[in-house]
Amino acid sequence: MPDAGSSFTIRLAETKAELRAAQRLRYDVFVRELGGGGEMVDHEAGLEQDKFDPYFDHMLAIDNLTGEVIGVYRLLSGDCAAKLGQFYSEDEYDLSVLKQSGRKLLELGRSCLHPDYRGGTAMYHLWNGLAAYVNERKIEVLFGVASFHGTDVQKLAQPLSMLHHNHLAPPDLRVRAQPGQFESMDLVAPQDLDRRAAMVQVPALIKAYLRLGGFVGEGAFIDQAFNTTDICLILDTARMNSRQRRIYGGVQRSE
Repeated sequence: MPDAGSSFTIRLAETKAELRAAQRLRYDVFVRELGGGGEMVDHEAGLEQDKFDPYFDHMLAIDNLTGEVIGVYRLLSGDCAAKLGQFYSEDEYDLSVLKQSGRKLLELGRSCLHPDYRGGTAMYHLWNGLAAYVNERKIEVLFGVASFHGTDVQKLAQPLSMLHHNHLAPPDLRVRAQPGQFESMDLVAPQDLDRRAAMVQVPALIKAYLRLGGFVGEGAFIDQAFNTTDICLILDTARMNSRQRRIYGGVQRSE
């Protein structure tokens, strides 16, 4: 695996070429691998792009041995969202409770790794960079949609119900899937949950947020274009307990 002898640089994209590299990786993962699409996807050039890209910061993980972009995170601050007129995930979720909180918000999205680097330290380094970004800008609440592959909620009944019953956000953070697109996550009664089986179906990125004390919004969203079932994850840095702060702080100190 390339990770074994690799070191990584984590930084924000600064040029059009670097943004294109991020979009190529996104195309490989979200379109070729997962079967996604979208109005602005450029199949000829192999670019997964949308109208939101110019407003986001694009955090890159670069393998220093090859110079290739092997990981991406897309970041949108509340100030930039105000200029744009919305957060990306507002098409899927009513974010009023967060926007009216007066707290400093950061939306996360399009997180992906080249398949050769999954299971190694690349994601750890990318999270390291994210933690530094959050610390520098004094971000208080992080949020964004995360996805299960596929659009059949019945096949995802166990993990969605586990998240709903055990990790639902408190009222002051509880965003809700937009009316008309709301898919209930309360599909299996608490006593019928198989937590171990449910957790097997939960993607690694969602598990990472849960370990840091993350919550989920109410309701799921079916994204036909990306062939996914989306949930909204919310992480309030002020609610982290001592163990979670040690994990988060360890990530920040590891640079």
